[in-house]
Amino acid sequence: MKPTDIKDPEYFHKVVDCQYACPAHTPVPHYIRLIAEGKYSEAYMVNWDSNVFPGVLGRTCDRPCEPACRRGRLDKEEPVAICRLKRVAADNKDDVKKMMPKGPFKQNGKKIALVGAGPASLTVARDLTPFGYEVHLYDEQKSGGGFMRSQIPAFRLPEEVLNEEVNFILDLGVHTHFNTYVKSLKELLAKDYAAVFVGTGAPRGKDLDIPGRKEADANVHIGINWLSSVAFEHTKKIGRNVIVLGGGNTAMDCCRTARRLGGENVKVLVRSPFAEMKASPWEKEDAQHEDIPILDNHVPKTFVVENGKLKGMTFEKVKAIKDEKGKRQLIPTGEAPVFVEADDVLIAIGQENSFPWIERDLGIEFDEWGLPKVDEKTHVSTHPKVYFGGDAAWGPKNVITAVAHGHQAAISIDLMCKGKDQVKDRPAPFTNLVSQKMGIHEWSYDSPVTNDTRFVVPQADKKLTLKNIKKEVELGFDVHTACKEAERCLNCDVQTVFSETKCIECDACMDVCPTSCINFIDYKEDENDLRKSLKIPAENMTQSIYLSGPLTTKRVMVKDENVCLHCGLCAERCPTSAWDMQKFFYNVTKAGKV
Repeated sequence: MKPTDIKDPEYFHKVVDCQYACPAHTPVPHYIRLIAEGKYSEAYMVNWDSNVFPGVLGRTCDRPCEPACRRGRLDKEEPVAICRLKRVAADNKDDVKKMMPKGPFKQNGKKIALVGAGPASLTVARDLTPFGYEVHLYDEQKSGGGFMRSQIPAFRLPEEVLNEEVNFILDLGVHTHFNTYVKSLKELLAKDYAAVFVGTGAPRGKDLDIPGRKEADANVHIGINWLSSVAFEHTKKIGRNVIVLGGGNTAMDCCRTARRLGGENVKVLVRSPFAEMKASPWEKEDAQHEDIPILDNHVPKTFVVENGKLKGMTFEKVKAIKDEKGKRQLIPTGEAPVFVEADDVLIAIGQENSFPWIERDLGIEFDEWGLPKVDEKTHVSTHPKVYFGGDAAWGPKNVITAVAHGHQAAISIDLMCKGKDQVKDRPAPFTNLVSQKMGIHEWSYDSPVTNDTRFVVPQADKKLTLKNIKKEVELGFDVHTACKEAERCLNCDVQTVFSETKCIECDACMDVCPTSCINFIDYKEDENDLRKSLKIPAENMTQSIYLSGPLTTKRVMVKDENVCLHCGLCAERCPTSAWDMQKFFYNVTKAGKV
């Protein structure tokens, strides 16, 4: 094993677990410190540069950053409320438009078409418009936002929050074509666009083909279509008894929306065990808080219709077992079928892509599941001028993933338009590594590790929220609580940087380290042997170990990055400053940098 190359931008990036886990690689600890300092506008702009929709994502993100949070590795601790702190920046910012690019921009003569006005397309528009591209945005809805507008209920995402962040982008000078359904990609390509980006999402909800489905059709609704109908106020009521089929976040949105439209007895029934549901844990908790039971291990068998009217459904009870290969199987328990009464049924069992408007003679290849063949790095399809991103590329994911796709597709489109190679000429991320030392015992950041447990985000009284579909449930942190929550962050982007030439091998850093992650040991060539020989073996192979070159005694310093708290005690204790706390900044590059 060779000494660690800390000049490799991906080494310390991986150590900042939350940022590394974020698809858009938002500099999480950086903006959290700004929130703790009361610099909400600056924190908002750090987010806006990376994830484009801080106010939206501060309410609705799937939070891939939080399971990765280093704080969650401490004994019985919960991760920092990263997502809800993002909302604090959005709710308390000042006028941030003055910090954003201002048009009109000098045109470069290139026209770009974006199909679908969801997060992926809007990100492409945000990234390309300031560099002189004439961006045309097409969507069949009356406003931008895509599935953020039609699928996320107003009690989770107020319309004014979405409108503000969509308009930040449109106001850059995007040419909008709303209420326009693109019927033919061939016709679009004929309009002299340099590139077409497809960000139409996964607009087709899966149906359920079981006995009685056709007869019950009037009272059976596809979940995403029904949510859209509610969002645009075409649907304003539902029956008293409601069954929601499915275990994902869409099912949770359906059941909670149904409660607000008159569903007094709403139940969620899902095939899988409760713990294996795809819905986020907090989404399940919110549904249960609103008195919605979730019945797991129930497989739908029939719709029961009498005299042309839906009466309910029957379900088979199952249990989940794993075979010798670890694959889960649902085995019937042998119990009698379960009948559940229903006036309406909402089906939320998955979504699929649909491209009826893309002709199959354009050179765009599709796989056996109807998905376009798209390069994972460049997002270009098998047609050199057509790019895909968001759910349209690889199926249903989430908003933050769509944003990440948009950034990368914008880079590719920009490179293509400049005649450059979309892989070889792809710009590297911006990184920086700067010492935080202010004096012998002073640092430019707040380094103590607080003992606070995660603070709870308050919610409005459900007696009020269940009566008003537009009443936001979560109230967000107040600024005092936000500051306390922000201080729980361990500053994982402030790295412990080691200098072999300054080390006198006194082992003082080993003595003071609270997690025993620092070791001075004899070198072993094999990484597994090296990991096992540490004071506490470094068993998490997904995180790196920091290996120095040989020291005076021929020993090496080995640090387990997985359990380091970034507390700075090693740098504080070191008599020769062989350890230093250096802030690592990593920012994914955007279009226009080459």
